[in-house]
Amino acid sequence: MADIEDTHFETGDSGASVTYPQQCSALRKNGFVMLKSRPCKIVEMSTSKTGKHGHAKVHLVGIDIFTSKKYEDICPSTHNMDVPFVKREDYQLTDISDDGYLCLMADNGELREDLKIPDGDLGTQLRADYESGKELLVSIPSCVCVCVCVCVLCVVCISVNISTCCIIRSNYNII
Repeated sequence: MADIEDTHFETGDSGASVTYPQQCSALRKNGFVMLKSRPCKIVEMSTSKTGKHGHAKVHLVGIDIFTSKKYEDICPSTHNMDVPFVKREDYQLTDISDDGYLCLMADNGELREDLKIPDGDLGTQLRADYESGKELLVSIPSCVCVCVCVCVLCVVCISVNISTCCIIRSNYNII
């Protein structure tokens, strides 16, 4: 009988879709949509009236959830658009290594150490907040339709002041 450690299981794609269709008129601001094959958060949306020879049109403006680039599209209101499955996971920042990698802990205690601290003012502020003893919560969005190594959209820092029992929340965007 083989040891469990020697067993190797193959994994594969389940064949499930990474997006689902939704009618353009049913999309809403702050929702998600695929624009130019990129997962975007809808920041502006306007509808034009039905013309003499056509349907009502919807003008969508979205921000790529990984690169923060702006994308636009115009489509008939009855047209189906692809909506990505977007998931966000929260981690507690437990350490910042000397080589600049974040040590993050999930709710289940699992550690993640593959994200590098951002360059520039954001990284400096994040390091200063950590070194001053603030409790920092990092939110990482993921989207299975985009093949990226590691992307962080937003680091949400929550610092709790015990003496005043208030929670201060600061958003940092990472590109």
